[in-house]
Amino acid sequence: MYRILALASLAVLAACSAPRIEPTVPVAPPPVATPTPAPTAPAAPETAAQLGVSAAPALATLPGWREANAQPALEAFRKSCRALMRRTDGSGLTQPGEWEATCAAAATATDAHSFFETQFTPVTVGGGTGLNTGYFEPEIAGALTRSATATVPIYKRPSDLIEVDLGLFTDSLKGRRIRGRVEGSAMVPYYDRAQIEDGALAGRGLEIGYATDAYELFFLHIQGSGRLKLPDGSVIRIGYDGQNGREYVGIGSRLRQMNALGPGQATMDGIIGWMKANPEAGRTLMRENKSYIFFKVLTGDGPLGALNMALTPEYSVATDPRFIPLGAPVWLDTSIPEPKAPTGYTMTPFRRLMVAQDTGGAIKGANRFDLFWGPGERARKVAGGLSSQGRATLLLPKTAAARLLARAAAPPRP
Repeated sequence: MYRILALASLAVLAACSAPRIEPTVPVAPPPVATPTPAPTAPAAPETAAQLGVSAAPALATLPGWREANAQPALEAFRKSCRALMRRTDGSGLTQPGEWEATCAAAATATDAHSFFETQFTPVTVGGGTGLNTGYFEPEIAGALTRSATATVPIYKRPSDLIEVDLGLFTDSLKGRRIRGRVEGSAMVPYYDRAQIEDGALAGRGLEIGYATDAYELFFLHIQGSGRLKLPDGSVIRIGYDGQNGREYVGIGSRLRQMNALGPGQATMDGIIGWMKANPEAGRTLMRENKSYIFFKVLTGDGPLGALNMALTPEYSVATDPRFIPLGAPVWLDTSIPEPKAPTGYTMTPFRRLMVAQDTGGAIKGANRFDLFWGPGERARKVAGGLSSQGRATLLLPKTAAARLLARAAAPPRP
């Protein structure tokens, strides 16, 4: 009995273990997956005309307008008119001839508030808000010849630094420039900060003077112009005469990323203090900013801005000319760090009509403004501590604004 059951069990197991033969059925190959292209992000607007403008409130309705002293802005605007009427507007907002009537009215205007209210239309570029910083005219110790204490060269513009207007080659690059030097038959990037500090320009007779403090000279580079105080107490003014074309890196932001600065220390004095306490790290950090500025000795009023005219302290502002026409008035509503004795700052409202008369390597994008504060200790403290969000209202000639606003209101083409 048990044997019969065992044999039966073996037969079942044998049947279970035998290979199963399935009928052959054609199988379709798996579908080949077609990769879906990643969506292409729209190109970022490169000019204010591409970004677009919208109507802004009338000047008379803006908080602080009536209390503001607009006369210095009128005088600064008058200086800008000569350049405004002859230069190409890189922002694309204004066309040749649209400034003529406004500049003619400025020549005889006696009431600054009335002039700006009647001759301009306020508009907003993009969202209208952005970062406001400050710069000033520093005074540093130095000498005209190298000495035991004045050892850091201040260079004039080298003759082999070439600037190329890319707009001459294609309309799509109008307003774009590059700088470099010729090596053999090719144009290559110009020497960066580290190469120049290591002697790339030494022995060529380019020194116009020497500074006693490398850190103070570094910040004079950032400001773009300043004063050199000589051993006999006399002062010469030196101004911007070109840049090597290499990228600007803000070392204040780098120090914040490194958590090297405490609250309230991200000022010019705080940064210099950190670098002097950490000289090797400070030298390395300065070299991360590959940008290098060349200077010339200035006579007469100054410092000079991008329009080659003297800037007006607290009324001239540096902008990105792709988004704000150079020479145009801008109403800024922001806040500034007013020095508070004996140390520290108090943030106070700042509402003022200023004129776009300068540019800067770090001043890029819409509604990015760098306010000029002039010379002196107060200017140093305010400019060195200013980093605030603000709102900007751009003033355009009425004909230009009407054309732009009509285009913005027109229905899109099918």
